Amino acid sequence: MEQIPLPSPVHYELLLQLLEKQTMSAVNQNPNLRHQVNQLIITLRKAAVQQKHLEEVCQFSSVSVDHRWSLNHCNAGKLARPE
Repeated sequence: MEQIPLPSPVHYELLLQLLEKQTMSAVNQNPNLRHQVNQLIITLRKAAVQQKHLEEVCQFSSVSVDHRWSLNHCNAGKLARPE
């Protein structure tokens, strides 16, 4: 069965929480920066929804999704094996 790697949904959630709670507070007094951060939040929300849609298409097409937690995800097993 074919399998595609995708970011874990928690990655989007972490970024959104950081931007909404900390970054937005830090730029609250600057309307231009606040607008830019807001646009970034909107873009990340769209990306999360688009990935969810991709996952649904994969499920319908019998393609499994491998949610990755890091770039080293596939190398972790190789490093743990003794040579």
